[in-house]
Amino acid sequence: MIAVGLDGYRHGWVAVTLDGDRHAIDFIPDICWLASQRFTRAAIDIPIGLDADGTRACDLEARTLLRPHASRVFTGARRWLWTEFRYPDEFAQANRAAAARGQPRASLQLWHLGPKIMEVDAFMRAHRDLDVREAHPELVFLRLNGGRPLPSKRSADGLRLRRELIRAQGIVLIDEWVDRTRIGTGATADDVLDACACALAARDPGGYLPPGEPPRDEHGLPMRIWY
Repeated sequence: MIAVGLDGYRHGWVAVTLDGDRHAIDFIPDICWLASQRFTRAAIDIPIGLDADGTRACDLEARTLLRPHASRVFTGARRWLWTEFRYPDEFAQANRAAAARGQPRASLQLWHLGPKIMEVDAFMRAHRDLDVREAHPELVFLRLNGGRPLPSKRSADGLRLRRELIRAQGIVLIDEWVDRTRIGTGATADDVLDACACALAARDPGGYLPPGEPPRDEHGLPMRIWY
């Protein structure tokens, strides 16, 4: 089993590979890097499968599991937001169109994820033979923490606890990656931790949302979150 976990950062993606006892981290500019890698399964922290109104069951169930921290799951990703409107200039126009369609506005945080969402969307439609799944690091950390809510990953306590949980899963290089390897790349400590969590979701998934057969979008992509 070769598992890869990916989390976006401002210059591209943090990619963590778990291949038995060999663990590696890469900072890659484009998700197409995956197509050149040998791996069994990959998990990525980005929406895969986009419905027209942005109300995916997997997002709503993830928010329920993460309460009282439901806001850690973004909702409302819609393919048309970024195909019909130009990023980054037409945010207001996109939200006016959402209102006209009777849909919720896109948050500014979601709008800025648009380029990465569309990058992965194009990749997934072009590489249906690869086992690449959507994951959510906060759900992974919640599972690893025995279902107990974690402090914010922006806090010292939250970062410390997430490091401990990752280390307990056998990723013993986590301190080196966070304290030294990432320096100068533009990736933050939580970017590295989230990529590790996604790698664990790929290697040893504990569950997925929603249960049963996942709903699929207009291109046949499953709308399911693994953790």
